[in-house]
Amino acid sequence: MSIVHSGTHNHLSGPDFFNAQVRIGKQLWAGNVEIHVNASDWYAHHHESDGNYDNVILHVVWNDDVSVYRKEGTEIPTFELKDLIDPQLLNGYQKLMKGNDGQFINCGKDICEVSEFNFKNWQDRLYLERLEEKSQVIIHLLEEFNNDWEKVLFTMLLKNFGSKINGEAFFQLGKDLNFSQVRHLIGKPLELESLFFGMTGLLETDDILDSYYIELQNSYRYLSSKYDLGTFRSPKASFFKLRPLNFPTIRLSQFAMLYSGSNNLFNELVYCSTEEIYKRFRISASSYWDTHFNFGKKSKNSRKIVSKKFIDLLIINTLIPVRFCYFRSKGNYNSDSLLFLIQDIKEEKNSIIENFKLLGLSVDSAFESQSLLQLYSNYCTKNKCLKCTVGTNLLNLKS
Repeated sequence: MSIVHSGTHNHLSGPDFFNAQVRIGKQLWAGNVEIHVNASDWYAHHHESDGNYDNVILHVVWNDDVSVYRKEGTEIPTFELKDLIDPQLLNGYQKLMKGNDGQFINCGKDICEVSEFNFKNWQDRLYLERLEEKSQVIIHLLEEFNNDWEKVLFTMLLKNFGSKINGEAFFQLGKDLNFSQVRHLIGKPLELESLFFGMTGLLETDDILDSYYIELQNSYRYLSSKYDLGTFRSPKASFFKLRPLNFPTIRLSQFAMLYSGSNNLFNELVYCSTEEIYKRFRISASSYWDTHFNFGKKSKNSRKIVSKKFIDLLIINTLIPVRFCYFRSKGNYNSDSLLFLIQDIKEEKNSIIENFKLLGLSVDSAFESQSLLQLYSNYCTKNKCLKCTVGTNLLNLKS
């Protein structure tokens, strides 16, 4: 028997593979393939009475414990695997899959045994895979915004200014706003602040007797009338579990300052050097926020400047994915330039990265931390060890 074509993997109900081609003897068969641990699972799952399985041409099983027949009485050819697998390989696989008892990941004890060359090549692939995933959001926005790259950057930056707590609310704000209105307000920071604050429900209280708050309210009422915003609102911004520097008031003011000083931020950021990126993002909230974190409540005087660590996150989560999509759309994509940029950024700090470090891995750059986050979320947590270079290398080492 030989497999001519494996067919299409079916992730829904019905046979496991559609439209396969199998040669048995001199006869070429075309149809579907079903896979079970035991052949008797065919009957345990009641496939004998399910019309979806009438066109199964091959039954692949670990243990061929019973003959299986179609509804019309013909026997389905069966291919048994248990005597074809190297026992050492199987033992290594079982140890690998059981290795997560009380551990961070399955291969936690052995991950450092993989050669540096193989692991670094795998990290390259993981990072590009992560970029591809992030690019899907950008591609959808381009379709929604009629290829307006400036609005795409605006929306993605706004999302990441909101971080985890307000990310989705800010993202929706970016999508909801008519970007031509934002363009009209460039050079007018107070008006931009009032638009962002008003749209996210931060100007709805009338008992705050604060002159700047009242000025913002009046500005938003004017803009609401001018642009016919009516009662339209994006999701409300939240202060829940946030440190004061991440309050939506601070982040939206910083964002307003960023856009109030640029007519074409997209071209500035897509083509500029790393040094120029940091310089462009090194902006502070408006002067009112030097002595406030929220309206009407004074605090110690301090400028609310965007930190380098926060700029790093904007580069990782917004600027690099946007550049990746833009350069690829223009046919001049160069992965090395993006890798150089992210390799110059320090690694992210979170519990997942700390756990990888505890296993003995060196994590010094955002490139390494991003690739490990991709490894953890798309392979380790889903037990996809056989699709992972680490898992397959370890199996080969132990077999």
